[in-house]
Parts: sequence; structure tokens; C-alpha cells
Amino acid sequence: MTSNPTRALSDAGVSIWLDDLSRERINSGEFESLIADQNVVGVTTNPSIFAAALKNGGSYAAQVQALADAGASVDEAIFNITTDDVAQACDIFAAAAQQSDGVDGRVSIEVDPRLSAQTDATIEEAKRLHAKVQRTNVHIKIPATEEGLPAITETMAQGISVNVTLIFSLERYRAVINAFMLGMEKAGENGHDLAKIHSVASFFVSRVDTEIDKRLEALGTAEATALRGKAGIANARLAYQIYEEQFRTERWKTLADAGAHPQRPLWASTGVKDPAYPDTMYVTELVADGVVNTMPEKTLQATADHADITGNTVQGTYEDSRKLLDDLDQLGISYNDVVLQLEREGVDKFVASWDELLQTVTEALGKAGKSA
Repeated sequence: MTSNPTRALSDAGVSIWLDDLSRERINSGEFESLIADQNVVGVTTNPSIFAAALKNGGSYAAQVQALADAGASVDEAIFNITTDDVAQACDIFAAAAQQSDGVDGRVSIEVDPRLSAQTDATIEEAKRLHAKVQRTNVHIKIPATEEGLPAITETMAQGISVNVTLIFSLERYRAVINAFMLGMEKAGENGHDLAKIHSVASFFVSRVDTEIDKRLEALGTAEATALRGKAGIANARLAYQIYEEQFRTERWKTLADAGAHPQRPLWASTGVKDPAYPDTMYVTELVADGVVNTMPEKTLQATADHADITGNTVQGTYEDSRKLLDDLDQLGISYNDVVLQLEREGVDKFVASWDELLQTVTEALGKAGKSA
């Protein structure tokens, strides 16, 4: 076992990002400690994270009071609060961005998930968020829904860096890469410097196991039980195979020659949901050069404490990974059905979190208004 697992992970080519953001973390200096001690070089957020931060954090009180005094609507308050957090986090990670030529040091903020089925509205919201944050190391998160794909292309065509989120299927991942390359091609036509536009593709891992394990348990056979906890990793490994293939094409070479950076795979949903599984398995089993692993704090601490980083654990696994998915199909578990369900549930969960965020801010503005 390595003496410094997060350093070993970084040395293996994996960028460690934290899947969390709050004003408490910003004001306490915690991010600086994570950068120095645990090799954290980026941050991702989502509506659930902001809902929790605002519900539990007293450090937003002054801004909430000011917004209430100004007569801000709930949507305006959320927009201002979340973009302020992201802008401050971008400043903290600016050195990491500079050192990596903008590849790392990124901080993500997601478009309103209620817009996930509205292409044009998503594009406009992405532009508003980018203009408000005003930092070169911000990523605008856009979900990989069918309606999100053209929004990804058009947002990048405007020179805006994008984190594509909620990817579950290999077919959709191919479509995401195409949307990225098309966006970069259009950005070049629009006169943007391709070297300054960055993107990651957030491929979700543990949620795949959660759903497939449930179906395996319903079958109840020894053959089904033997496949538990393996599908999420196999699916992600096959996504990396696609990444390798697509970023060796002539189409990509043309973009790379123009200065473009590849769209890196990002392993999301890497917290283990089943306590029977090793708490670092979505880290140690997905080590490959040129990827990002965004971890909730619990997973990051477990990784720093006892992860055994043994080098690349993705390349050379593709045949076995494909066989695993074939074995599931033989048992009657439809891959396409699973990933479609997970995409729908993913959007629904983010909308539910956004609704919780709306309620939390509504109550906070109401209290602030009464105290004014």
C-alpha cells in the first residue's frame, strides 16, 4: 500500500476533484488544506449540494438579508448565492488552473435542472451563469439528455467550457463526444481559441450498481448474486475504451492540431452505496491516465486513509467488462432499460433537490424580510 494514496492517484494520471461546495468550506480555509494535503485540484457541484449547503450553513445569512432587502425573487437569490460561491471557489483553485494550463482547477455549476428538456433555455442559462461567474476556470454543467446534446454543442461554440453530466450509457457517451467535437469545430469557426475551452464528461458509476444489484437480488440465484457490484465499474471501463478510440480519430487530430484539449472522462457518483463493498472501490478500480474522479468527502477521506493504488486498473479489462454486461443480458437484465431509467431518475432527483433549494431560500428570504 502506498504511503500517500492521493499522491499516487495523481501520479497515475487521475485528477482528484471534490464533489462538494459550501461557503463554510470557502471561508474556513478547508479548500486550501485539501489542495495541499490531499491533492484536490477541482470542485463539482449539483443542486443537492447547494440545497444542503444553504439549509445547514449560517454563513449565507448576510447575503440572504441583503437580497431580501433588495426585493430579490427566490430565483434571483439562488442565482446570486450559487454563482458567488462558485466564483470564490474558482479563485481558490486559480493556481491549479494556471499550473495545469486550465485542465484542472475547475469549478462546476449546473444549469437549472428544470430546463433539462429545453435546449434553447439551457443554452441561455449556460451563458448567464458563465457571464455572472466571470472566471476562466468555471465549468457550466449541462445534462446529457437528448435535448442537452445540442445545448452542449452550442454552448461550447460560444467558447464556454462545459461539464457534461448525468451520463449512464455507452451509446449516450458516444453522442456526448460527438457533441463536444462539433462544439469545438464550431468554436473554431467562430474565432475562439480552442486551447482555452475545456470539457469533461461525467460518467456515473455507483448508481448503475444500485439499480442492477436490485434486479440481481430479485432473481435470487447464485449466478445473479455473483454479478453484484460489478456492472458500474465494467460500464465505466468500457466508456474509457470509447474515449481512447474517439480521441485517436482523424477528426480529433484536426482539433488537437488547432490547440484543443480532449474532453476527459470524469467518474461521478463514486461514493459506495452498499456498505458491503470496499469504500474506495470506485476509485481503485477506475485508475487510468487522463481521467477525473470527483469524490464526496467521505470517499476522499477513505482514499487518503487507506486506498491501495496499484497503477492502471482500466486498460486490459475491456473484454471482461463486455462479457459482464453480456452475462447480465443473459439473465434478462436489460442494459438499455437500466440506463434509460437512471437518466430519468437522475433528472428527477436534481429537480427535487432544486425544489428543496427553492423552499429553503424562500423560507430564508421570508425570515430576513420579517427581521428587516
